[in-house]
Amino acid sequence: MTDTPLTDALVEEATKKSGLVWVRGTGPARALWHVWHDGAAHVVGDGPGEQPLPGLADGSTAEVTVRSKDKGGRIVSWTAAVRQLTPGSEEWDAAVAELKGKRLNAPDGEAMPERWARECRVLRLDPRAATTDLPDSSLAAAPLPSAAITRRPVPAALPKLLFGRKKRR
Repeated sequence: MTDTPLTDALVEEATKKSGLVWVRGTGPARALWHVWHDGAAHVVGDGPGEQPLPGLADGSTAEVTVRSKDKGGRIVSWTAAVRQLTPGSEEWDAAVAELKGKRLNAPDGEAMPERWARECRVLRLDPRAATTDLPDSSLAAAPLPSAAITRRPVPAALPKLLFGRKKRR
């Protein structure tokens, strides 16, 4: 597909409005929170308490899929050039100022930028080419292994606690 100003606008607006984007580098696609700033998506991660960024290396490319914020369906996919920002540079400071405003439940509040500079990576995902050829199938995949599970056996005492014992007359 040939990129046009309309395609560029679609990529920018869809990515700005979406809270999460699906990013696939060399491994499986992952949902990442991001901020659109200065014509690119910016993500922070790979540090304690931050999102993992596996398969995203400086100088590589990644496929970014943007979903609808209301319905969750795919809107557009685009190819991104991945670039790691250098802590303390003007570009890094501007990106971190935007990311800091969108980071929810940060454990360290105002000290977050210093921690990011020491322990995390801030990546800029520059749009290179937009692709609207969305697949015919759902691309559903098994969840990645995680310690976060929701199904466990019900404790034996739980029904009695929830429903109480029958009252005797």
